[in-house]
Amino acid sequence: MKRLSWLLASLVLLASAARAQSTPPAEKTAARSLAAFRLRAHIDFLASDLLEGRGPGTRGDALAQLYIATQFQLLGLEPVPAGQGYLQPFELVGLTGHPETMAFTGPSETLRLQSGEDFIAYAGQPSEHIELKDSELVFVGYGIQAPEFDWDDFKGVDVRGKTLLILNNDPEDDPALFGGRTRLRYGRWDYKYEQAAKVGAAGAILLHTTPSAGYPWQVVRTSWSGEQFELPSGDVARLRVKGWTTEEATRRVLRLAGKDLDALRAAAQKRDFQPVPLGVKVSTRFANQVHRRATANVLGLLPGSDPALSREVVLYTAHHDHLGIKADAKPGEDAIYNGAVDNASGVAALLEVARAFTSLPKRPARSILFAAVAAEEQGLLGSRYLAEHLPVPPGRVAANLNIDGLNIHGRTRDVTVIGLGKSSLDKPLNALVREQGRVVKPDQLPDRGFFYRSDQFNFAKLGIPAAYFSSGLDFIGRPPGWGRERREKWEVGHYHQPSDEASPEWDLSGALEDVRLFFLLGAHVARTREPPRWNPGDEFEAPRLRALEALKSQGAR
Repeated sequence: MKRLSWLLASLVLLASAARAQSTPPAEKTAARSLAAFRLRAHIDFLASDLLEGRGPGTRGDALAQLYIATQFQLLGLEPVPAGQGYLQPFELVGLTGHPETMAFTGPSETLRLQSGEDFIAYAGQPSEHIELKDSELVFVGYGIQAPEFDWDDFKGVDVRGKTLLILNNDPEDDPALFGGRTRLRYGRWDYKYEQAAKVGAAGAILLHTTPSAGYPWQVVRTSWSGEQFELPSGDVARLRVKGWTTEEATRRVLRLAGKDLDALRAAAQKRDFQPVPLGVKVSTRFANQVHRRATANVLGLLPGSDPALSREVVLYTAHHDHLGIKADAKPGEDAIYNGAVDNASGVAALLEVARAFTSLPKRPARSILFAAVAAEEQGLLGSRYLAEHLPVPPGRVAANLNIDGLNIHGRTRDVTVIGLGKSSLDKPLNALVREQGRVVKPDQLPDRGFFYRSDQFNFAKLGIPAAYFSSGLDFIGRPPGWGRERREKWEVGHYHQPSDEASPEWDLSGALEDVRLFFLLGAHVARTREPPRWNPGDEFEAPRLRALEALKSQGAR
């Protein structure tokens, strides 16, 4: 009899767990209501020439904000904070200084590199005149200080006032270090500039290669040749000059010093690497215009229905900005960086997901916060500002679902999850993907470091569990390798270029499946009593525990 009672109790628990995992009929109906024609309509407007590339602080930027805010209002979302409108305004500092040449003087000759062809450099501080004068060039490997890996590329060497030559990415020869060929945050260009400033360097130059960056030199030229933006930063350490060089130009510089790039690169793979003074002086000077510009995140809230859980939010994000208008366009040249895939499509998905939530007969238990963030292309600035000014404590944000670009090539058999294995969000996402008849795959381009390249990174740093995924590369009706080939072709031909425009030839059937996943995963989190968590030992577990502990200490949970 006891055994029978135990068995019945077990069956009840299993049935309860199955109900918790299964998708309620109302959510399935709302997911089916998502439509490709609405996605396309939002994209067509946001990526139109009228919005002039949605550069931060421009008229097109303001039009994009107004459009998104109007859509939120039409859907009945509440402003955040209540009564103050849908915009979260903040200020950007714009810097427009770029040197035309940079001189490298060795023991016997001087080499002058040309902007665009050999290097790209820009001002690292809001000063009207920027100068490096005979700044000593020092090779510092990957420029990483990572105590958890017992790794320090600087070894206490004084590099104050010097210019650092830094490898992009992070060491990848040893699978036990830095994730092997999976790029971590230490491989990001912004991390390297920050570290160079912290150790007192005057300038920092990153060596670009397509494999180490994940994109060709053309992307560097378009992304860093116009006005550069940052948040007002007070008294933090600043570089005077930030730059990139091509591999060929770097080899020419190193020949001045009698050094071989391949040998230096090999030495940088090891823990015992020591900084290498190159005996080369770097000089450049240029005027720098400094502008203060206003931009804004756009926030809309769907309050939850549960008296307790409604204090928590599920945060959806997509960035509404792009690169604006090409400053040095030739007459008749297409000069507008429309940013259709990147990221008018993500904002379109955000709006369509919001519409699906508002169509539910009953609001979800947790509140849903939709945020179209600004200035992502300038270093995740809008999401950074939002992370620093969240309307609720970080411990009350159950999860962040970030949408950055949709698939325009049709349906896939797979879904690529960036950061697979990091959090408990994997389990419900896997179940939802299986319901679509697809399979989950880990990041299929792990060397690109995608988890640290989009807005979810700023929320993960606060400990907020994050989901970031997209269509895979196994396209239905296409031969093996077609998906990877199309992706690489798009990156070379359209990424951060004026040709990223909306097209009637797009096939959004696969995008629609992904948007349904974004909606259903958020709906699952919104109704499930136990919030997501980082897996034990994950790099973001500690800040999550601190955020939850802060709620307890304040009596807020």
